[in-house]
Amino acid sequence: MLDWEIEPDAKRMSNAALVIGASGGIARATTEALLASDANMLVIAVSRSSAPTKLDSRCRWMQCSYEDQGIGETLREIAELRDVITKVFICNGILHSDEIFPEKRVEDIERESLHAVFEANAVVPMLWVKNLKPLLRGPEPTVICVLSARVGSISDNKKGGWYAYRASKAALNMFIKTSAIEFARIAPKSQFIVFHPGTTDTPLSSPFQASVPADRLFSPSFVANKMVQIVEKYIRSETGSGEAHFLAWDGSTVSW
Repeated sequence: MLDWEIEPDAKRMSNAALVIGASGGIARATTEALLASDANMLVIAVSRSSAPTKLDSRCRWMQCSYEDQGIGETLREIAELRDVITKVFICNGILHSDEIFPEKRVEDIERESLHAVFEANAVVPMLWVKNLKPLLRGPEPTVICVLSARVGSISDNKKGGWYAYRASKAALNMFIKTSAIEFARIAPKSQFIVFHPGTTDTPLSSPFQASVPADRLFSPSFVANKMVQIVEKYIRSETGSGEAHFLAWDGSTVSW
């Protein structure tokens, strides 16, 4: 049961894109890529952080606690804008922090770290998908793109390690694949993309960049533009409406 609902007869206006987790490196670049791709599109950026000092006039920044109630309140405010949300980018996630580092062995697993990583990588994105359901119920083609990682692929796991990160991304992938089945019934033109950005030059990957070839370390703007292009392709083609796709930055399919 959701604590908010959109008015069924509310008049909808122009198309808009929603970027969640907007203060992250890839998310910030995604906001910029969206603004550059369509001069008429409103981009709604949501973050726990306050708005940057310089903000494009076509970007609306909203602060949110990422708790169920806060998400509902934010989406109620978004619904009042009367814009049709056709593109959603959920960019929340964590790999490490001052207290958390990817586990190399099972002995490194700690309960608190598992909870924190699953909360950021799987729980928060799924709370957004849950609460977005009323807003995305319309007939328009819609793509919900969620940042995941190739290491979340169970069949592609050849090296082991990184227990919490791998498992939380695998859980996220299952959440999204399952959501696509349900959304197909209430929003048949909706599609979900689980997106692997590759190794991107952000604080998330900075401790692990030394072994990455120079041509495989991507800038946030490169990844963001690739992601926006892929989302646009799927909106226009409506290929596999009601489905979930696990895709890498170059458009190739990743095995679940």
